[in-house]
Amino acid sequence: MENNKNFLIAMALSIAVLVGWQFLVVSPRMEAQRQAQIDAGVLNPDGTPAGSLQTPQVPAGSEQQTLVTPAGRESVIPSANPAPGTASRDQALGGSARVAIDTPTLTGSINLQGARLDDLRLKNYHETVDDASPTIVLLSPEAARDAYYAEFGYAGGADVGTLPGPATVWSTEGNATLSPDAPVTLAFINDRGVTFRRQIAIDRDYMFTMTDTIENASSAPVSVSPYGRIVRFTKPQVAAAWVVFEGLLGVFGEEGVQEATFSHIEDEGRIQPAKASSGWLGTTDKYWATALIPETARPFQSEFLYQTVGRPQYHTSYLSDPVTVAPGASAEIVSRTFAGPKVVGLVDRYESEAGIQQFGQLIDWGWFYFITRPLFYVIDWLFNFTGNFGAAILIVTVFLKLLFFPLANKSYKSMAKMKDIQPKIMELRERFGDDKMKQQQAMMEIYKKEQINPAAGCWPVLVQIPVFFALYKVLYVTIEMRHAPFFGWVQDLAAPDPTSVFNLFGLLPFVVPAFLLIGVWPLLMGVTMFVQMKLNPTPPDPTQKMIFTWMPVIFTFMLATFPAGLVIYWTWNNFLSIIQQSVIMKRNGTKIELFDNIRDMFKREPKNEAGQ
Repeated sequence: MENNKNFLIAMALSIAVLVGWQFLVVSPRMEAQRQAQIDAGVLNPDGTPAGSLQTPQVPAGSEQQTLVTPAGRESVIPSANPAPGTASRDQALGGSARVAIDTPTLTGSINLQGARLDDLRLKNYHETVDDASPTIVLLSPEAARDAYYAEFGYAGGADVGTLPGPATVWSTEGNATLSPDAPVTLAFINDRGVTFRRQIAIDRDYMFTMTDTIENASSAPVSVSPYGRIVRFTKPQVAAAWVVFEGLLGVFGEEGVQEATFSHIEDEGRIQPAKASSGWLGTTDKYWATALIPETARPFQSEFLYQTVGRPQYHTSYLSDPVTVAPGASAEIVSRTFAGPKVVGLVDRYESEAGIQQFGQLIDWGWFYFITRPLFYVIDWLFNFTGNFGAAILIVTVFLKLLFFPLANKSYKSMAKMKDIQPKIMELRERFGDDKMKQQQAMMEIYKKEQINPAAGCWPVLVQIPVFFALYKVLYVTIEMRHAPFFGWVQDLAAPDPTSVFNLFGLLPFVVPAFLLIGVWPLLMGVTMFVQMKLNPTPPDPTQKMIFTWMPVIFTFMLATFPAGLVIYWTWNNFLSIIQQSVIMKRNGTKIELFDNIRDMFKREPKNEAGQ
């Protein structure tokens, strides 16, 4: 029994360490990063980007840059040195000619300089749970502080003439607004008579299709290498790195998925995945992603790059094998760009219907993916019936209790029997004193005679650990859970309970610091955990007794910073476990000493003979 209790304590402390990491390390680190941005003038105190003067724009008609792959392949994509971003987003948008984007899901524009996708807002997603709050900004121009954009161009030798690149000013042909029913066409003719025509189409979601036509009206063949790149000048500061992947990633043919967190690429500087003929590459954060899908069957060399020229920037880029166009002939190149939220059903559909290899890897399902992904699908399926993700979580918890009922039933029966033999165990301790060996031998004889498995009580804990982290992953990573309401005051299952006992749940007019946000659901969780522990036999060892007494309090503070949906799950699971354990104890004739155990907490320890 001693080993069994020690094992339970070890398991509980392991969970406490993992849970406490969020509360004690991640949250203070996030606040420090935010404060550093405020001190540096990047953010206002309310978290919005700080504005300043506009960066001068490259004037239309300026000389184009000749794009040549550097010797030694120092970078697969040539790049001009960007000026530090000092413009507000609105100022940056006003500095160049643009083609509007208007779809059921997106609004924004395409920059005619470079034909860049550098202005996108997500119509259906807002910064807060309030639908009146600003919509999410995904992409922003290079002149802005939070620049983030995607572009396509060509690299080649000087004999090809000026090629479309970052400084190229394209002209429009026909329609001036991009929509699902109306693609737009851009054109550029270089100094050698080669015409580059780009038709940009978009579906009703978040996939752009670029169809480039190269028409060679010169007297010599031209050979150019298509490239694409995503450039980001800031990295997200909101997610916990140990919970969700954020950074540069891609799928490269047979090599499969390759990832590099923002911190990792900062250390490495450059990573070149193996050359591939299929796949995709992009940049992802917690909920949003931008990905390039090169033309299928054309080999391409990819690169993850971190630069500090001008200002820190993260590049995800590829350079395809050359395309040769004979005089008087033309060639067509089709590439795609995804820019939007990582909706599970949407990325799965792009993978299956659009044939994008392993596109579902955009979503980080974690180590327990074999539990996490099915768990999400079950919750999502139940949501379609209930209309509430919180209710779906409650129903899933009942299903899980039924699934593991035989295991839990056996465990609780064993615990009930162990409670019955507590007097015999105490008698053994008094009889053998400090002789631990004889104590263990005598206890094993009792276990064998009473047909008790001392390790049976561990199984419910072991089973719950992967389920707990899988549900945490679902709540933390999937965008479907973002801003998903429950009932009452919980309007976002993916965020902590917003109430706090320290201001009487909003009755007192002051804002409580984040580390004191002990809401209603964390308190309910702590109470149910306390009751569940008091149903079990009281550990005879004073140290173990103290740990089990204070554990509900510690977990209450730790889980207060976790998503409300996870705390609701844990509370509901504890409540069901209390009912199940009480029924089993009653059926086995074991006295339920809940109130006796609570009363014993307040008893004064008897003084020893010395009066100590």
